[in-house]
Amino acid sequence: MGNDAQSADVDLSHVDYPAVQQSPEFQELRRTHRSFVFPVLGACLVWYFAYVLLAVYAVDFMSTRVFGSINVAMLLGLAQVVTTFAVTMWYVRFANRHFDPQAERIRDEIETGVFAERLAANGEGVTR
Repeated sequence: MGNDAQSADVDLSHVDYPAVQQSPEFQELRRTHRSFVFPVLGACLVWYFAYVLLAVYAVDFMSTRVFGSINVAMLLGLAQVVTTFAVTMWYVRFANRHFDPQAERIRDEIETGVFAERLAANGEGVTR
């Protein structure tokens, strides 16, 4: 994953963080993150609240035995747990492929001074 600790000898006191946040690269990273997280979060919340509402208002359905002592509520509850793990694995895989490379490029530009040079060349700001 792209969470490698930066080396202790890198001085980041000169970084203009507001300029980094306003950069097109950082905005693209945020857009990519939001386009994945918000729809998945919405779907998970709908799934969770559907389970809760079924448990409250569809007691007869939820108590329907499927086999032995196992009923629909138990299967849907287990599906909630499985869904949580599946979404977590999906997020990690997506982050490794999309977020981490973008974040690493931004971090490398900041640490090597390329970002500050580009700002200075464009006259967009003064680093602190």
